[in-house]
Amino acid sequence: MLVNMIDLLNEAKVKKDAILQLNINNLEWTKYILETCNELNYPIILGVSESTVKYMGGYNTVVNVVVGLMIDLKIKIPVVLHLDHGSSYESCKDAIDAGFTSVMIDGSRLSLDENISVTSKVVEYAQKYKVSVEGEVGAILNNETKPTYASVDDCLIFSTSTGIDALAPAVGSVHGLYKNKPNLNYDIIKEISEKTGLPLVLHGGTGIPDEDIKHAVECGITKININTLLQVEWSKGVREYINSNPEVYDPRKIISSGKDKMTKKIKEIISIYNKNR
Repeated sequence: MLVNMIDLLNEAKVKKDAILQLNINNLEWTKYILETCNELNYPIILGVSESTVKYMGGYNTVVNVVVGLMIDLKIKIPVVLHLDHGSSYESCKDAIDAGFTSVMIDGSRLSLDENISVTSKVVEYAQKYKVSVEGEVGAILNNETKPTYASVDDCLIFSTSTGIDALAPAVGSVHGLYKNKPNLNYDIIKEISEKTGLPLVLHGGTGIPDEDIKHAVECGITKININTLLQVEWSKGVREYINSNPEVYDPRKIISSGKDKMTKKIKEIISIYNKNR
């Protein structure tokens, strides 16, 4: 069933555990993730970027794809449908109206006051529909930039002023493939966790060593976002298949040729990062 992520994250926080957010990019990826997690009886957060929403046709299409697959595949696990990096109040509202059960409003590039203002507006609307809200403090940038770190004081002000359910602070991770060694600041993670009391989200999980992830979870990270890693694994499988079968033109065979590597990686991630499940 589709749920918001509040209970899942709060449970993970108590257990010093973490829940995965795996981003979907199309119908096939949604199917693979749902099937694999259902097989492992593992509740999952499906992340959907605004660019993916556009690619798949719109918010309503995404919701109907997910719900339809859950019915036809007889998915029994809790599933969160989460807008990843919503850029505006309007995009978050559109997602909620379509049936998303969780949204992230990313106002991290705004001033703190502006970030609080737009996030509070999203929270107010989301609460009417029992939709969870994730906010961000300290912009989590892409791999061509140096890592950034959020102010602990800003995180405390932001969390108490907005009423968010989860906080994504900048703690040294970046999006995409790392060009340099990841440099997470565990002291900041721990202090933000203790002072805000909120479940914390780690963006840019791809490429961070397993031991670093485990340490971050011990310090307060309760949600780990992964997208690039699965894109890399899926594309490896597709390239191998096309190179070995140049005569094949059926898109179903080509797209599905990345499934095995992708689902194998999902199982590895779940086994490594989640000790209490």
